[in-house]
Amino acid sequence: MEITWYGHSCFRLTERGLATVVTDPYDYRQVGYEALKLKADIVTVSHDTPGHNYLSAVKGDVHVITGPGEYELGSVFITGIHTNGHTVKSNEPRNTMYLFDFNGINVLHMGDINRVPAQSEVEALGPVHVALVPVGGGGGLSANNATEVISLLEPNIVIPMHYATAMTGNTAQKMDSLDKFLKEMGLGKVEPVPSIKIPNLSSLPEETKVVVLDYQRTNN
Repeated sequence: MEITWYGHSCFRLTERGLATVVTDPYDYRQVGYEALKLKADIVTVSHDTPGHNYLSAVKGDVHVITGPGEYELGSVFITGIHTNGHTVKSNEPRNTMYLFDFNGINVLHMGDINRVPAQSEVEALGPVHVALVPVGGGGGLSANNATEVISLLEPNIVIPMHYATAMTGNTAQKMDSLDKFLKEMGLGKVEPVPSIKIPNLSSLPEETKVVVLDYQRTNN
């Protein structure tokens, strides 16, 4: 399978012969990146805010998933898990994490989760091979909390998302840079790559590896 990042929390997950998934399409006027122009079979929305629910940015005969449940579409198995703020009574927007099963490779998109999940919640997920983790605060996990979540999940690959870049500087939502997260992980500079391709489970690293994806424009 291949994972490509289009800024903020928006990714495209593709695998030959399976449905194409786009996560959290955004209104570019809210997050600072360029306008999205994507095609997909499935779109998932983690929570109902313009930075994550801008469905008109995705074209095609799209099946939209906006909340918890179990789904099977185009041979992709999807589990939506509800999370919210620090307390059950929080007034913050509801958030749904999505676990995608692409031929046995499990990818977890954490949306705007802003708390460290309990051990029981982590165990209920089963194995997480690739974790797409918010790391910049601004409504999602802080860098410090992100590292704690990663230590609980023990994924093979971590892909950071939802952090400040050169293109988000003038947006209302203030986030920390990627450097703060990398420092928390004990890493120096990590060279970004355009996308990541995972042929099969045996190709995954044994130890958790942080992979930074380079922002890809869709209107070239």
